[in-house]
Amino acid sequence: MAFLQFPDGFQWGVATASYQIEGAIQEDDRGVSIWDTFVRQPGRVQGGDTGDIACDHYHRYPEDIALMADLGVQTYRFSIAWPRIFPFGRGAVNEKGLDFYDRLIDALLDRGIEPAVTLYHWDLPQWLQDLGGWANRAIADAFAEYARVCFDRFGDRVARWITLNEPIVFTEMGHRIGVMAPGIRDLSIYAKTVHHALLAHGKAVQVFRAGGHTGEIGITHANTSYEPADDTPETAQAVEFARDFDTRLFHGPVFGKGYPASVVRNFESKDAPFPVFPGDMETIAAPTDFLGTNLYSRGLIEADPGRGVGYRRAMPRLPLLPMGYEAAPHALGDFVRFVSKEYGYPKIYITENGVCDNTEPGPDGTIDDHVRIDLLTGFLAGLHGAIQDGCDVRAYYQWSLMDNFEWAFGYSKRFGIVHTDFETLKRTPKRSAGFYADVIRRNGLEA
Repeated sequence: MAFLQFPDGFQWGVATASYQIEGAIQEDDRGVSIWDTFVRQPGRVQGGDTGDIACDHYHRYPEDIALMADLGVQTYRFSIAWPRIFPFGRGAVNEKGLDFYDRLIDALLDRGIEPAVTLYHWDLPQWLQDLGGWANRAIADAFAEYARVCFDRFGDRVARWITLNEPIVFTEMGHRIGVMAPGIRDLSIYAKTVHHALLAHGKAVQVFRAGGHTGEIGITHANTSYEPADDTPETAQAVEFARDFDTRLFHGPVFGKGYPASVVRNFESKDAPFPVFPGDMETIAAPTDFLGTNLYSRGLIEADPGRGVGYRRAMPRLPLLPMGYEAAPHALGDFVRFVSKEYGYPKIYITENGVCDNTEPGPDGTIDDHVRIDLLTGFLAGLHGAIQDGCDVRAYYQWSLMDNFEWAFGYSKRFGIVHTDFETLKRTPKRSAGFYADVIRRNGLEA
């Protein structure tokens, strides 16, 4: 084994999201979110679970920050709950919500941990959904207004901003497939949500620049590293189609390349065009400072001429993890190489990467999540290789600090390096927490 040293100044962090950990959904004048509504619809969430309490981070954040400090974490990515700031989506600002994030940010800085703030991690105010949500073009201005309030309030202490987390997930899974909030299945609505989400991102970037704020701003995308199932030319083309409908659909407009032609043709053939107005694409392409990259696995692709998109997922060939992902640690380095070459080698932060490992405490209370450790070793080795190949990766955020509410899976999936007992809310670091603390301390790992 060799020791893989990461570059000087490389940052190591952990990540969470507001609805998944905060709880306290009815405290301090927080408004209702679409997830508060969605979890109350029968059959939507495994086990009937809700985020009403989650990890109770709203009250226990000092304990959670102490855990981060013990691990040596240098930066913490968290999201602000839009309904805590604007209970009705727009209009009156809730000072109590702002106060909570003031306390959180100050407590992080007191422990030497740099905050990295995501403005939107899926908990849209229900009042905006009642007006059409992301399918209503007006949401782009509502988001810009919300972003401005956050920039003005926290910008003196927050130097890293992420506009949206994984727009492909909250648009497609929430509006085309319907398995996430708000639970809609409509291709034409999906096309609108894609465009309006990216437009909202662009408007927020413009607000950030116009306000003269210091620091940096970018967007985070969910990604899959696509691989051919065989070496035929037809399959090679199918992989490119998969990248069009996934990676390029969301990255392309942000980098000034517009929507992929194959996707535009497909949507228009189904009477679901992107609702582009003059000037929209220029707004979406407002220059950003970094690209946030989330990745968990690969996608094996084969040609399917009978489908309008021209491809399909091939049967998995690697062991499956509890989320149904293939255990493919090489995928992180592979994707970073691809996206770097595709978009001119931008500065990249790995804003999420992790492993679902449901190992429970043993008789002595220890949690030997060795599957997570083995796969994280592979992910980080691949990332190191991509950096050695010239990719400009500056930070890595482990998903997640602690076990939490995993959306439609409820509490059945555990991604944390800290175990959460959802009855007592006791936090217990797992073996992987010790592994990650050692990576941080040494700025590298044996692999």
